[in-house]
Amino acid sequence: MLIPLRPVEIQRLIPAVATGNQFSYALGNPRKILQRVMISSIGGVITLLISQSQVTSRFYSIWLILGVSFLLYILWGPIVEASRRNSELREIPSAGIFEGFISDIYTSEKVENRHEQANQKGQLELVENRRTWVTVELADEDGYLGNISFPLDKKHQLIRKGMKIRCLAFSGNKSFNKISAISDAWLPQVKQWIGDYPYLLRPAFEEICYLRLPRS
Repeated sequence: MLIPLRPVEIQRLIPAVATGNQFSYALGNPRKILQRVMISSIGGVITLLISQSQVTSRFYSIWLILGVSFLLYILWGPIVEASRRNSELREIPSAGIFEGFISDIYTSEKVENRHEQANQKGQLELVENRRTWVTVELADEDGYLGNISFPLDKKHQLIRKGMKIRCLAFSGNKSFNKISAISDAWLPQVKQWIGDYPYLLRPAFEEICYLRLPRS
């Protein structure tokens, strides 16, 4: 079942500015946070030092603003990244509530990062950090819709084939003959959200599903 939504409803469900959940996701893992801190600290210190040497220059205020911006990069960087991801879906012309079921579920290994590390003999070797991901395939009475992939967590042990699933499906046209993207999804039977990135304002999505979907 696919129920088209009005543009105003889509804008309500996917915010233009990052939410707290989206900020946390975009902030990243400890490695990514450390990179952001380094960029923020090094960039901020360098530009502020330059600004101090330009006190009498008409460019002093520009360098000062740049310095403060770098120091705040740890805050605005994730906001910009998350807002960009939101805008990618908000710009797709058509979207609708999809209600179907999980037609298949499987796991796979993904390489998250690679780095060189010295072994006991002092030789450099390539080390890969892998993580298990879950892929859930979605379908309804009309057939296959698409899939959602996300990192495996203990809570996902409750997920089973045949479970009811709800999400937003996006398409470049109103006929929805080709699905361009799928949001994170809600499993009402186990009251669990799944997805790699939290696109939706979740309480608002649950409310609109309650109002727009037939009761069963």
